[in-house]
Amino acid sequence: MTRQNISSGSPFEPIFGYCRAVRVDNTVHVAGTCAAQDRLDGTSTFEQATSAIEIITAALAEAGAGLDSVVRTITYVTDISEMEEVAQAHAAAFGANPPASTLVEVSRLIDPRMTVEIEVYAIIDQ
Repeated sequence: MTRQNISSGSPFEPIFGYCRAVRVDNTVHVAGTCAAQDRLDGTSTFEQATSAIEIITAALAEAGAGLDSVVRTITYVTDISEMEEVAQAHAAAFGANPPASTLVEVSRLIDPRMTVEIEVYAIIDQ
């Protein structure tokens, strides 16, 4: 088994003892990802979802994968009525290659300004 840990430099990584993503052989697991800290104040759920996907895309690239490698997403929102905004960002990112997907409403995320968190699983074609 070959393992590669990928860090995004998030301030939460050392506090909780995790990394943004882990690649094991041809599988990549990306931890729940929210918008960048500087993109939280006054932003819509669509903008936060887009920021989270940008961070996920960077982690996947470091692992040698891309959004086209994603086979599953799990999305957490703090207000289910904003599902449409998240769906727009998700559809824009995955286009004609959509992964299996789950969306769940939660009472809150780690920072009260955060409205959406996304985690993904990818398989790299070798």
